[in-house]
Amino acid sequence: MTGPSLFPPTLPVLKDMRRTRDGREWLEQLPSLIEEFSERWQLRLGAPYHGGSCSWVAPALRADGTRAVLKVTWPHREARPEGAVLKLWAGHGAVRVYEHDPDRYALLLERCEPGTELRAARELPAEERLLIGARVLRQLWEAGPDTATEAATDTATDTGAEVGPDTGPDTEGAPRPPSLEHLSAVAADWANRAEERTARYDWPAAADTGLLAHGAELLRELPLGAGRKTVLHGDFNPGNLLAAEREPWLAIDTKPMYGDPAFDPWPLIQQIDDPFALPEPQRVLARRTSLVAGELGVDVAHLRTWAVARHVEFLLWCLDGSGDLSEAVRMSGQVRVLAGVAGL
Repeated sequence: MTGPSLFPPTLPVLKDMRRTRDGREWLEQLPSLIEEFSERWQLRLGAPYHGGSCSWVAPALRADGTRAVLKVTWPHREARPEGAVLKLWAGHGAVRVYEHDPDRYALLLERCEPGTELRAARELPAEERLLIGARVLRQLWEAGPDTATEAATDTATDTGAEVGPDTGPDTEGAPRPPSLEHLSAVAADWANRAEERTARYDWPAAADTGLLAHGAELLRELPLGAGRKTVLHGDFNPGNLLAAEREPWLAIDTKPMYGDPAFDPWPLIQQIDDPFALPEPQRVLARRTSLVAGELGVDVAHLRTWAVARHVEFLLWCLDGSGDLSEAVRMSGQVRVLAGVAGL
């Protein structure tokens, strides 16, 4: 059940998790975890998918013949509410949950077939793919935000309170929203890290560190000015949208939070192709942000400002991993393009 074919040496999660002590300890437990869930949920497993840096994911066949996916994740902050939020969405725009062990971060999920990533559907024009993604995202936002608001608005604050209980039905029998971190708390943490990372390096003159500092400040300010709050996907990039049979496209791999919906769209827009490599990227991004904002019913200026803040955070996160200042300077030029689109 847990033979070598389930742990090929080229599997990214095996390489990435070996970088830390916690990761290595989790990898030591992983074969027994997979064996346990295979037996408990009566699964026949296939070779794991090659993707992801902190989860072991493989196709599975249930005893009744249902095709599924077993996902076992390294326990960490972002992954904790994944199963509960997928249950809250109940298949509306996202994969369904068949089984869930929240203590072990294990999920048995609906399998998407053929499973093509939205970013790989190059037979469709980029802007059509953007609209597809935006429609799925709108489904997620609408699949339970009112219950989240009712459960949390009176008690949660923008200082980091978690939203909603973990489990159990509400008074009408519908699932309650899971406990979620508030976007404002997460983004404030990102802002602190962005400022620390900016100060750590000796930047060349070509880098606009003032723009990086402004991006960090936006991370603090933007969540507090949201006119609407909902359950967010948290990592809504086109690699996390898969072609399926039950619905044309379904979302996977959520890293959910609760807060401003305009936070979610930027990875979709950024990664549907490389907009910065196209002729006149500012014009392309102005058109695409307007298109997505219109489909989602969010303020386009607010979405564009979030794009600036999120790209600054992405730049500094990449720099922290690579230490490559030349690449960071190149990406700071992308931030200037976005700032121009946003009128900052």
